[in-house]
Amino acid sequence: MAEAHQARVQTVVEEMVQSLERDHIRKMQGRMFKCSADCCDRSTDSMSQVHQCIEHCHTPLAKAQGLVTSELEKFQDRLTRCTIHCSDKAKDLFDSGAKEPAVRALMERCVGSCVDDHLNLIPSMTRRLKENLDSIPQ
Repeated sequence: MAEAHQARVQTVVEEMVQSLERDHIRKMQGRMFKCSADCCDRSTDSMSQVHQCIEHCHTPLAKAQGLVTSELEKFQDRLTRCTIHCSDKAKDLFDSGAKEPAVRALMERCVGSCVDDHLNLIPSMTRRLKENLDSIPQ
């Protein structure tokens, strides 16, 4: 993917992830650390019980991180498939005898269209992630 297109995607995705981290993940991390500290304060529990308590505290955050990672992987896979389609179209054009400038122009337009289409998916993906993060039991 052309560097400018890649930078556009990276900027928007980073902004989304930072927003999710600030508004959701960070609060979950705080609850996890407080919960874990409470586990450590249970002086009558065995080491195994404290460990289980701490694991229980980590579960919501682990689920949240898994959700975000999975959604980002799906997004990346879809974008990659789109750009592979562009590469195939460019190769077909080149194989049909087109000159390099025409092939490059096609590739640039096609990848730009992929990026635009996928950036338009970010708001709904963000909304879905926020809803899923809010639904994780604490």
